[in-house]
Amino acid sequence: MRAGHLKWLLAVLGVLVVVRAAMFVVPWLLRPGPRPFPQAPADAVDRFADARFGLFIHWGPVAITGKEIGWSRDGRRPNFGGRGEIPVEVYDDLYKEFNPSNFDARRWVDIARSAGMGYLVFTAKHHDGFCMFDSRLSEYKVTRSPFGRDVTGEVAAACRDAGLQFGIYYSFADWHHPDYLTPEHGRYLGYMAGQVNELCTRYGPVDVFWFDSVGDSGFREPWFDPHRLFVRMRRIQPRMLINDRLGDGDFLVCEGIVCDYSHTRLFETCMPLGTQWSYKPDDRLKSADECIRLLVSCAGSGGNLLLGVGPTADGSIEPRQAAVLEEVGRWLARFGRSIHETRKGPVKPAAWGTCTRRGLRWYVHVLDWSQGPVVLDTRDYLPVQARVLTGGAADVKLTSAGIAIEVPPEDRDALDTIVEIDVAELDAPTASTQPQEPPP
Repeated sequence: MRAGHLKWLLAVLGVLVVVRAAMFVVPWLLRPGPRPFPQAPADAVDRFADARFGLFIHWGPVAITGKEIGWSRDGRRPNFGGRGEIPVEVYDDLYKEFNPSNFDARRWVDIARSAGMGYLVFTAKHHDGFCMFDSRLSEYKVTRSPFGRDVTGEVAAACRDAGLQFGIYYSFADWHHPDYLTPEHGRYLGYMAGQVNELCTRYGPVDVFWFDSVGDSGFREPWFDPHRLFVRMRRIQPRMLINDRLGDGDFLVCEGIVCDYSHTRLFETCMPLGTQWSYKPDDRLKSADECIRLLVSCAGSGGNLLLGVGPTADGSIEPRQAAVLEEVGRWLARFGRSIHETRKGPVKPAAWGTCTRRGLRWYVHVLDWSQGPVVLDTRDYLPVQARVLTGGAADVKLTSAGIAIEVPPEDRDALDTIVEIDVAELDAPTASTQPQEPPP
Protein backbone atom coordinates (compact mmCIF):
# COMPACT_ATOMS: atom_id res chain seq x y z
CA MET A 1 0.00 0.00 0.00
CA ARG A 2 1.37 3.39 -0.94
CA ALA A 3 2.19 5.86 1.82
CA GLY A 4 -0.39 8.34 0.48
CA HIS A 5 -3.15 5.75 0.55
CA LEU A 6 -2.20 4.75 4.11
CA LYS A 7 -2.41 8.35 5.29
CA TRP A 8 -5.77 8.72 3.58
CA LEU A 9 -7.08 5.52 5.22
CA LEU A 10 -5.87 6.61 8.67
CA ALA A 11 -7.54 9.98 8.21
CA VAL A 12 -10.85 8.32 7.29
CA LEU A 13 -10.58 6.00 10.29
CA GLY A 14 -9.89 9.00 12.52
CA VAL A 15 -13.01 10.76 11.24
CA LEU A 16 -15.09 7.62 11.81
CA VAL A 17 -13.83 7.38 15.39
CA VAL A 18 -14.75 11.02 16.03
CA VAL A 19 -18.19 10.61 14.46
CA ARG A 20 -18.81 7.44 16.45
CA ALA A 21 -17.83 9.16 19.68
CA ALA A 22 -20.00 12.14 18.80
CA MET A 23 -23.00 9.84 18.40
CA PHE A 24 -22.73 9.14 22.13
CA VAL A 25 -21.32 12.39 23.49
CA VAL A 26 -23.43 14.96 21.64
CA PRO A 27 -26.82 13.55 22.69
CA TRP A 28 -25.56 13.44 26.28
CA LEU A 29 -24.41 17.03 26.07
CA LEU A 30 -27.71 18.08 24.54
CA ARG A 31 -29.87 16.29 27.09
CA PRO A 32 -32.38 18.70 28.60
CA GLY A 33 -31.71 19.76 32.15
CA PRO A 34 -34.13 19.05 34.98
CA ARG A 35 -37.60 19.96 33.81
CA PRO A 36 -39.71 22.17 36.04
CA PHE A 37 -42.19 20.39 38.25
CA PRO A 38 -45.77 20.98 36.99
CA GLN A 39 -46.98 22.94 39.97
CA ALA A 40 -50.51 23.09 41.32
CA PRO A 41 -52.33 26.45 41.04
CA ALA A 42 -51.37 28.96 43.73
CA ASP A 43 -54.90 29.14 45.13
CA ALA A 44 -54.97 25.35 45.59
CA VAL A 45 -51.67 25.54 47.48
CA ASP A 46 -53.04 28.39 49.60
CA ARG A 47 -56.16 26.37 50.44
CA PHE A 48 -53.99 23.49 51.63
CA ALA A 49 -51.80 25.84 53.68
CA ASP A 50 -54.89 27.48 55.20
CA ALA A 51 -55.98 24.14 56.65
CA ARG A 52 -52.77 23.80 58.69
CA PHE A 53 -53.94 20.55 60.33
CA GLY A 54 -54.75 17.17 58.81
CA LEU A 55 -55.50 13.56 59.77
CA PHE A 56 -53.24 10.77 58.45
CA ILE A 57 -54.91 7.34 58.54
CA HIS A 58 -52.85 4.15 58.19
CA TRP A 59 -55.09 1.10 58.05
CA GLY A 60 -55.29 -2.37 56.60
CA PRO A 61 -55.51 -6.06 57.55
CA VAL A 62 -52.36 -5.67 59.67
CA ALA A 63 -54.56 -4.00 62.29
CA ILE A 64 -55.63 -7.54 63.25
CA THR A 65 -52.13 -8.10 64.68
CA GLY A 66 -51.56 -4.69 66.28
CA LYS A 67 -48.17 -4.51 64.51
CA GLU A 68 -46.79 -1.77 62.25
CA ILE A 69 -48.12 -1.57 58.72
CA GLY A 70 -45.67 -2.83 56.09
CA TRP A 71 -42.64 -2.94 58.36
CA SER A 72 -43.86 -5.92 60.37
CA ARG A 73 -43.96 -8.07 57.20
CA ASP A 74 -40.94 -10.36 56.90
CA GLY A 75 -39.44 -11.23 53.53
CA ARG A 76 -37.82 -9.51 50.60
CA ARG A 77 -37.13 -5.79 51.00
CA PRO A 78 -35.11 -4.77 47.94
CA ASN A 79 -32.53 -2.08 48.62
CA PHE A 80 -33.54 -1.93 52.26
CA GLY A 81 -32.44 -4.06 55.20
CA GLY A 82 -34.22 -5.29 58.27
CA ARG A 83 -36.72 -8.03 58.97
CA GLY A 84 -40.33 -8.01 60.08
CA GLU A 85 -41.71 -10.16 62.87
CA ILE A 86 -44.69 -11.59 60.93
CA PRO A 87 -43.86 -14.37 58.43
CA VAL A 88 -44.69 -13.45 54.83
CA GLU A 89 -47.20 -16.26 54.40
CA VAL A 90 -49.06 -15.10 57.52
CA TYR A 91 -48.95 -11.38 56.76
CA ASP A 92 -50.05 -11.79 53.15
CA ASP A 93 -53.07 -13.87 54.18
CA LEU A 94 -54.36 -11.48 56.85
CA TYR A 95 -56.81 -9.97 54.38
CA LYS A 96 -58.70 -13.28 54.33
CA GLU A 97 -59.77 -12.52 57.91
CA PHE A 98 -60.34 -8.77 57.44
CA ASN A 99 -63.98 -7.85 58.11
CA PRO A 100 -64.16 -4.50 59.95
CA SER A 101 -67.83 -4.42 60.90
CA ASN A 102 -67.64 -1.01 62.63
CA PHE A 103 -66.01 0.86 59.77
CA ASP A 104 -67.80 4.12 59.01
CA ALA A 105 -65.91 6.66 56.90
CA ARG A 106 -68.33 9.39 57.99
CA ARG A 107 -67.34 8.81 61.62
CA TRP A 108 -63.68 9.18 60.72
CA VAL A 109 -64.44 12.45 58.96
CA ASP A 110 -66.50 13.69 61.92
CA ILE A 111 -63.54 13.04 64.23
CA ALA A 112 -61.23 14.97 61.90
CA ARG A 113 -63.60 17.93 61.66
CA SER A 114 -64.18 17.97 65.42
CA ALA A 115 -60.40 18.14 65.86
CA GLY A 116 -60.26 21.29 63.73
CA MET A 117 -58.59 19.50 60.84
CA GLY A 118 -58.99 20.69 57.26
CA TYR A 119 -57.96 17.56 55.36
CA LEU A 120 -57.56 13.80 55.59
CA VAL A 121 -54.96 11.55 53.91
CA PHE A 122 -55.72 7.82 53.61
CA THR A 123 -53.31 4.98 52.82
CA ALA A 124 -54.51 3.44 49.55
CA LYS A 125 -51.37 1.22 49.35
CA HIS A 126 -48.48 0.92 51.78
CA HIS A 127 -45.11 -0.84 51.31
CA ASP A 128 -46.83 -4.19 51.91
CA GLY A 129 -48.56 -3.81 48.53
CA PHE A 130 -52.08 -4.38 49.86
CA CYS A 131 -54.61 -2.21 48.05
CA MET A 132 -57.28 -0.55 50.17
CA PHE A 133 -59.11 0.28 46.95
CA ASP A 134 -60.71 -1.81 44.21
CA SER A 135 -57.78 -1.85 41.80
CA ARG A 136 -58.45 -3.63 38.53
CA LEU A 137 -54.72 -4.42 38.34
CA SER A 138 -54.45 -6.55 41.50
CA GLU A 139 -56.28 -9.32 43.34
CA TYR A 140 -54.41 -8.43 46.55
CA LYS A 141 -56.99 -5.88 47.67
CA VAL A 142 -59.68 -5.07 50.18
CA THR A 143 -62.52 -5.99 47.85
CA ARG A 144 -61.23 -9.58 47.90
CA SER A 145 -61.46 -9.68 51.70
CA PRO A 146 -64.60 -10.78 53.58
CA PHE A 147 -65.36 -7.05 53.98
CA GLY A 148 -65.52 -6.61 50.22
CA ARG A 149 -65.93 -2.81 50.14
CA ASP A 150 -63.79 -0.10 48.51
CA VAL A 151 -62.58 1.76 51.60
CA THR A 152 -60.77 4.48 49.66
CA GLY A 153 -63.92 5.25 47.72
CA GLU A 154 -66.00 5.52 50.88
CA VAL A 155 -63.46 7.79 52.57
CA ALA A 156 -63.30 10.01 49.48
CA ALA A 157 -67.09 10.33 49.39
CA ALA A 158 -67.32 11.09 53.13
CA CYS A 159 -64.68 13.82 52.83
CA ARG A 160 -66.38 15.34 49.82
CA ASP A 161 -69.79 15.37 51.53
CA ALA A 162 -68.33 17.09 54.61
CA GLY A 163 -66.22 19.64 52.72
CA LEU A 164 -62.98 18.13 54.00
CA GLN A 165 -59.98 18.07 51.64
CA PHE A 166 -59.16 14.50 50.62
CA GLY A 167 -55.69 13.07 50.12
CA ILE A 168 -54.38 9.70 48.92
CA TYR A 169 -51.23 8.05 50.25
CA TYR A 170 -49.54 5.67 47.81
CA SER A 171 -46.21 3.94 48.39
CA PHE A 172 -43.93 3.61 45.40
CA ALA A 173 -42.27 0.72 47.20
CA ASP A 174 -44.12 -2.60 46.96
CA TRP A 175 -42.57 -5.58 48.77
CA HIS A 176 -45.40 -7.86 47.64
CA HIS A 177 -45.17 -7.31 43.88
CA PRO A 178 -42.95 -9.99 42.24
CA ASP A 179 -41.40 -7.56 39.72
CA TYR A 180 -40.52 -4.75 42.10
CA LEU A 181 -36.80 -3.94 41.84
CA THR A 182 -36.02 -7.06 39.82
CA PRO A 183 -34.79 -7.23 36.21
CA GLU A 184 -38.51 -6.95 35.35
CA HIS A 185 -38.91 -3.68 37.27
CA GLY A 186 -40.28 -2.07 34.10
CA ARG A 187 -43.40 -4.21 34.45
CA TYR A 188 -43.82 -2.98 38.00
CA LEU A 189 -43.55 0.63 36.79
CA GLY A 190 -46.44 0.00 34.41
CA TYR A 191 -48.45 -1.51 37.26
CA MET A 192 -47.66 1.46 39.53
CA ALA A 193 -48.54 4.03 36.86
CA GLY A 194 -51.78 2.20 36.16
CA GLN A 195 -52.77 2.27 39.83
CA VAL A 196 -51.92 5.96 40.13
CA ASN A 197 -54.15 6.56 37.13
CA GLU A 198 -56.97 4.59 38.82
CA LEU A 199 -56.65 6.63 41.99
CA CYS A 200 -56.64 9.90 40.06
CA THR A 201 -59.68 9.05 37.92
CA ARG A 202 -62.12 7.06 40.03
CA TYR A 203 -62.69 9.03 43.23
CA GLY A 204 -63.61 12.54 42.13
CA PRO A 205 -61.47 15.55 43.03
CA VAL A 206 -58.31 14.58 44.91
CA ASP A 207 -56.72 17.45 46.84
CA VAL A 208 -53.42 15.79 47.81
CA PHE A 209 -51.44 12.88 46.37
CA TRP A 210 -49.00 11.71 49.03
CA PHE A 211 -46.26 9.50 47.57
CA ASP A 212 -44.02 7.49 49.84
CA SER A 213 -40.78 5.63 49.14
CA VAL A 214 -38.19 3.55 50.97
CA GLY A 215 -34.53 4.26 50.27
CA ASP A 216 -33.78 3.86 46.56
CA SER A 217 -37.20 2.57 45.52
CA GLY A 218 -36.45 2.57 41.82
CA PHE A 219 -38.23 5.82 41.03
CA ARG A 220 -35.19 7.66 39.72
CA GLU A 221 -33.32 7.42 36.41
CA PRO A 222 -32.61 5.10 34.73
CA TRP A 223 -35.67 3.30 36.06
CA PHE A 224 -38.23 5.87 35.00
CA ASP A 225 -38.96 9.57 34.63
CA PRO A 226 -41.10 10.93 37.49
CA HIS A 227 -41.74 14.11 35.50
CA ARG A 228 -43.81 12.25 32.92
CA LEU A 229 -45.91 10.69 35.69
CA PHE A 230 -46.46 14.08 37.33
CA VAL A 231 -47.55 15.63 34.03
CA ARG A 232 -50.11 12.86 33.47
CA MET A 233 -51.41 13.25 37.02
CA ARG A 234 -51.68 17.02 36.62
CA ARG A 235 -53.71 16.65 33.43
CA ILE A 236 -56.23 14.48 35.27
CA GLN A 237 -56.27 16.42 38.56
CA PRO A 238 -55.08 19.97 37.74
CA ARG A 239 -55.64 21.30 41.28
CA MET A 240 -54.13 18.36 43.17
CA LEU A 241 -51.02 18.93 45.31
CA ILE A 242 -48.22 16.35 45.07
CA ASN A 243 -45.65 15.93 47.81
CA ASP A 244 -41.89 15.76 47.28
CA ARG A 245 -41.15 12.09 48.07
CA LEU A 246 -40.44 11.31 44.39
CA GLY A 247 -38.41 14.46 43.78
CA ASP A 248 -39.87 17.92 43.34
CA GLY A 249 -43.33 18.63 44.65
CA ASP A 250 -45.82 21.26 45.72
CA PHE A 251 -44.78 20.88 49.35
CA LEU A 252 -41.95 19.43 51.40
CA VAL A 253 -42.49 16.49 53.78
CA CYS A 254 -40.68 16.40 57.12
CA GLU A 255 -41.32 13.10 58.88
CA GLY A 256 -41.07 13.19 62.66
CA ILE A 257 -39.65 16.72 62.90
CA VAL A 258 -40.79 20.31 62.48
CA CYS A 259 -39.14 21.80 59.41
CA ASP A 260 -36.85 24.77 59.82
CA TYR A 261 -38.26 28.30 59.59
CA SER A 262 -35.73 29.11 56.87
CA HIS A 263 -37.52 26.92 54.30
CA THR A 264 -39.12 29.06 51.62
CA ARG A 265 -41.45 26.24 50.52
CA LEU A 266 -44.62 25.11 52.21
CA PHE A 267 -43.91 22.05 54.33
CA GLU A 268 -45.86 19.39 56.13
CA THR A 269 -44.69 17.62 59.28
CA CYS A 270 -46.13 14.11 59.62
CA MET A 271 -45.99 12.01 62.75
CA PRO A 272 -48.19 9.44 64.46
CA LEU A 273 -50.26 10.18 67.53
CA GLY A 274 -48.69 7.10 69.12
CA THR A 275 -45.38 5.31 68.58
CA GLN A 276 -46.32 3.60 65.30
CA TRP A 277 -48.46 4.53 62.32
CA SER A 278 -50.99 1.70 62.44
CA TYR A 279 -53.02 0.50 65.40
CA LYS A 280 -51.06 -0.70 68.42
CA PRO A 281 -52.88 -1.87 71.54
CA ASP A 282 -52.04 0.15 74.67
CA ASP A 283 -49.75 2.41 72.66
CA ARG A 284 -48.32 5.48 74.37
CA LEU A 285 -50.13 8.45 72.88
CA LYS A 286 -49.11 12.07 72.69
CA SER A 287 -51.16 14.28 74.96
CA ALA A 288 -53.42 16.97 73.59
CA ASP A 289 -50.97 19.58 74.91
CA GLU A 290 -48.12 17.94 72.99
CA CYS A 291 -50.20 17.94 69.82
CA ILE A 292 -51.14 21.60 70.25
CA ARG A 293 -47.53 22.63 70.74
CA LEU A 294 -46.54 20.65 67.64
CA LEU A 295 -49.28 22.33 65.63
CA VAL A 296 -48.27 25.79 66.86
CA SER A 297 -44.60 25.11 66.06
CA CYS A 298 -45.46 23.93 62.54
CA ALA A 299 -47.66 26.93 61.81
CA GLY A 300 -45.04 29.33 63.18
CA SER A 301 -42.43 27.92 60.81
CA GLY A 302 -44.77 27.98 57.81
CA GLY A 303 -46.09 24.43 57.63
CA ASN A 304 -48.91 21.99 58.31
CA LEU A 305 -49.16 19.15 60.81
CA LEU A 306 -50.41 15.79 59.51
CA LEU A 307 -51.17 13.76 62.63
CA GLY A 308 -51.53 9.99 62.25
CA VAL A 309 -54.00 7.55 63.78
CA GLY A 310 -54.44 3.84 63.17
CA PRO A 311 -58.00 2.46 63.32
CA THR A 312 -58.55 -0.89 65.02
CA ALA A 313 -59.30 -4.14 63.21
CA ASP A 314 -63.05 -3.45 63.48
CA GLY A 315 -62.67 -0.13 61.65
CA SER A 316 -63.17 2.27 64.55
CA ILE A 317 -60.74 4.89 65.78
CA GLU A 318 -59.80 3.97 69.33
CA PRO A 319 -61.80 6.10 71.83
CA ARG A 320 -58.70 7.34 73.64
CA GLN A 321 -57.18 8.50 70.33
CA ALA A 322 -60.43 10.22 69.46
CA ALA A 323 -60.46 11.86 72.90
CA VAL A 324 -57.03 13.44 72.33
CA LEU A 325 -58.14 14.79 68.95
CA GLU A 326 -61.37 16.13 70.46
CA GLU A 327 -59.41 18.03 73.10
CA VAL A 328 -57.20 19.59 70.42
CA GLY A 329 -60.38 20.54 68.60
CA ARG A 330 -61.76 22.32 71.65
CA TRP A 331 -58.57 24.40 71.84
CA LEU A 332 -58.79 25.24 68.14
CA ALA A 333 -62.44 26.21 68.52
CA ARG A 334 -61.25 28.97 70.87
CA PHE A 335 -57.93 29.92 69.33
CA GLY A 336 -58.01 28.56 65.79
CA ARG A 337 -57.84 32.03 64.28
CA SER A 338 -54.18 32.10 65.36
CA ILE A 339 -53.51 28.89 63.37
CA HIS A 340 -55.94 28.45 60.47
CA GLU A 341 -55.39 30.65 57.40
CA THR A 342 -52.18 32.07 58.88
CA ARG A 343 -48.64 32.18 57.54
CA LYS A 344 -45.33 31.91 59.33
CA GLY A 345 -44.46 34.77 61.61
CA PRO A 346 -42.28 37.80 60.99
CA VAL A 347 -39.53 36.50 63.27
CA LYS A 348 -37.86 33.13 63.71
CA PRO A 349 -39.05 30.76 66.43
CA ALA A 350 -37.06 31.11 69.63
CA ALA A 351 -36.84 29.46 73.05
CA TRP A 352 -39.94 31.35 74.15
CA GLY A 353 -42.14 30.13 71.27
CA THR A 354 -43.17 31.26 67.80
CA CYS A 355 -45.40 33.60 65.78
CA THR A 356 -48.03 33.33 63.08
CA ARG A 357 -49.64 36.15 61.15
CA ARG A 358 -52.42 37.28 58.88
CA GLY A 359 -51.08 40.32 57.10
CA LEU A 360 -50.47 43.01 59.72
CA ARG A 361 -52.15 41.02 62.49
CA TRP A 362 -49.65 38.89 64.35
CA TYR A 363 -50.23 36.05 66.82
CA VAL A 364 -47.41 35.58 69.30
CA HIS A 365 -47.50 32.11 70.87
CA VAL A 366 -45.49 32.17 74.09
CA LEU A 367 -44.83 28.57 75.11
CA ASP A 368 -42.10 29.27 77.67
CA TRP A 369 -41.74 32.38 79.88
CA SER A 370 -38.60 31.17 81.66
CA GLN A 371 -36.42 33.63 79.71
CA GLY A 372 -38.46 36.60 80.94
CA PRO A 373 -40.24 39.16 78.71
CA VAL A 374 -40.48 38.30 75.03
CA VAL A 375 -38.78 40.54 72.48
CA LEU A 376 -39.55 40.18 68.77
CA ASP A 377 -36.40 40.95 66.83
CA THR A 378 -37.90 43.44 64.38
CA ARG A 379 -37.86 47.23 64.26
CA ASP A 380 -39.84 47.68 61.05
CA TYR A 381 -43.29 47.62 62.63
CA LEU A 382 -45.11 49.62 65.26
CA PRO A 383 -47.53 47.79 67.57
CA VAL A 384 -50.86 49.57 67.40
CA GLN A 385 -53.13 47.36 69.47
CA ALA A 386 -52.69 44.16 71.49
CA ARG A 387 -55.03 41.59 73.03
CA VAL A 388 -54.33 38.44 75.01
CA LEU A 389 -56.57 35.80 73.46
CA THR A 390 -56.01 33.41 76.35
CA GLY A 391 -57.12 36.04 78.88
CA GLY A 392 -55.60 38.95 80.72
CA ALA A 393 -53.62 41.95 79.52
CA ALA A 394 -50.30 42.56 77.82
CA ASP A 395 -47.85 45.44 77.73
CA VAL A 396 -46.55 45.67 74.15
CA LYS A 397 -44.19 48.40 72.98
CA LEU A 398 -41.50 49.13 70.41
CA THR A 399 -38.03 49.32 71.96
CA SER A 400 -34.52 49.63 70.64
CA ALA A 401 -34.27 45.82 70.81
CA GLY A 402 -37.53 45.18 68.99
CA ILE A 403 -41.15 44.72 70.01
CA ALA A 404 -41.23 43.87 73.71
CA ILE A 405 -44.13 41.87 75.16
CA GLU A 406 -44.85 41.43 78.84
CA VAL A 407 -47.80 39.59 80.38
CA PRO A 408 -48.31 39.45 84.17
CA PRO A 409 -47.58 35.99 85.60
CA GLU A 410 -51.18 35.51 86.65
CA ASP A 411 -52.32 36.02 83.01
CA ARG A 412 -49.86 33.58 81.47
CA ASP A 413 -51.39 30.40 80.08
CA ALA A 414 -49.46 27.28 81.07
CA LEU A 415 -49.85 25.76 77.61
CA ASP A 416 -49.67 28.74 75.24
CA THR A 417 -50.13 32.42 75.97
CA ILE A 418 -51.44 33.92 72.73
CA VAL A 419 -50.96 37.67 72.21
CA GLU A 420 -52.68 39.12 69.15
CA ILE A 421 -50.95 42.28 67.93
CA ASP A 422 -52.05 44.66 65.19
CA VAL A 423 -49.02 46.41 63.71
CA ALA A 424 -48.28 49.20 61.25
CA GLU A 425 -45.30 49.28 58.94
CA LEU A 426 -42.67 51.88 59.73
CA ASP A 427 -41.04 53.64 56.78
CA ALA A 428 -38.95 55.79 59.08
CA PRO A 429 -39.04 56.61 62.80
CA THR A 430 -41.02 59.72 63.74
CA ALA A 431 -41.23 61.67 66.97
CA SER A 432 -44.32 59.72 68.03
CA THR A 433 -42.88 56.31 67.17
CA GLN A 434 -39.35 56.52 68.51
CA PRO A 435 -38.32 53.20 70.11
CA GLN A 436 -38.61 53.11 73.87
CA GLU A 437 -35.99 51.50 76.03
CA PRO A 438 -37.11 48.21 77.58
CA PRO A 439 -37.68 48.26 81.33
CA PRO A 440 -34.65 47.28 83.41
